[in-house]
Amino acid sequence: MNEIVIDKKEELVMKLLHYFITERGYNPVIIRGVKDEIWLENLEDDYKIVRIVSGYIHNNEQFKFDIFKTKNLLKTIKKKTLSFKINALSIFVNLGDNVDISEFEDTPNIKFANIHEAEDLNKYRFVINAFPDITKDMDFKEKGLELFMKITSDINKKNEGDAKMNEDVFSPKKPVITYALIIINVIVFILSMFNDSILQMFAVNRFYIVELGQYYRLFTGIFLHASILHILFNMYALYVIGMQLESFLGKWKYLIVYLLSGLGGSMLSIFFDNGFSVGASGAIFGLMGALLYFGYHYRVYLDSVVKSQIIPLIVINLLIGFTSTGIDNWAHIGGLVGGILATMAVGVKYKSTKFEMINGAIMYLIFIGFLGYMVFVRGI
Repeated sequence: MNEIVIDKKEELVMKLLHYFITERGYNPVIIRGVKDEIWLENLEDDYKIVRIVSGYIHNNEQFKFDIFKTKNLLKTIKKKTLSFKINALSIFVNLGDNVDISEFEDTPNIKFANIHEAEDLNKYRFVINAFPDITKDMDFKEKGLELFMKITSDINKKNEGDAKMNEDVFSPKKPVITYALIIINVIVFILSMFNDSILQMFAVNRFYIVELGQYYRLFTGIFLHASILHILFNMYALYVIGMQLESFLGKWKYLIVYLLSGLGGSMLSIFFDNGFSVGASGAIFGLMGALLYFGYHYRVYLDSVVKSQIIPLIVINLLIGFTSTGIDNWAHIGGLVGGILATMAVGVKYKSTKFEMINGAIMYLIFIGFLGYMVFVRGI
């Protein structure tokens, strides 16, 4: 049987796909209307977009049009993924001799590489700096059909692994902690209806916390509510937001975020307000901040939800807090900030690095530490 021969350019494209998908975690992007090019996306890498272009480009005018088309598509991707900046790498495997890509080296946010074989990538310092192992990992001993089968098998295994991770994160789970928090809040509210002193004894209040050292109020205040409407509104919000976030983060990470968000809300509340403050809304705003942070990491799947639901919900509720009386909006803001930083610290599954988690923990401690210093030490 004669060995199947694969075109050299097709083989090069296959090797590039294998490297970026299996080694660097890129995923194919479906772009309507484009031909003879493959778009790959990894929002966590230096180059968020990698284009592998096999279509023939004859001269500089055609190349200019390619840049124009690429820029427009990048703008669309930037909006969709909530990215402030997108760096792209375009790798061409079929450029004509009349194209001089050196004339386009200063194109903002897009780099170009013209290659005929894998070793040509070594000529581009920006490629090697971003992907130092690229030529080594594109060196296969397999040839022909054997090479095609290996690359296809490896890519399929990578896709199957990604699918399992996404299923692990997004599959519905029983919101045990959310139910427990709701039950605790309801029990405490019922007890407070028969004993008015509970609110006085456990509410967030600067004097009792700072002057009398009743630090437990920073946490107990987030389980108290002043009226039936107050607890109904907060428990409904906790149920809707909490059941989703607990499923995404996991039970214990979710509980940590809830409590640290509540602490952030209580600390900012006593920093700006000397009155009594009760309610789970600071912690719930923290959950919204956590959902925003989670949605950013999984924005490929949740970009429409983040833009159309989460962000508007946060903005509208903050505006209501600023324009209404009797609402401790500082607790809301403190909870929101605390929730984002706490989620950074505990991490998002399969997305967060140890470096990001350490940064999140440090930033949360700085946030709480600064407020603590200003309130307890400086007495402001």
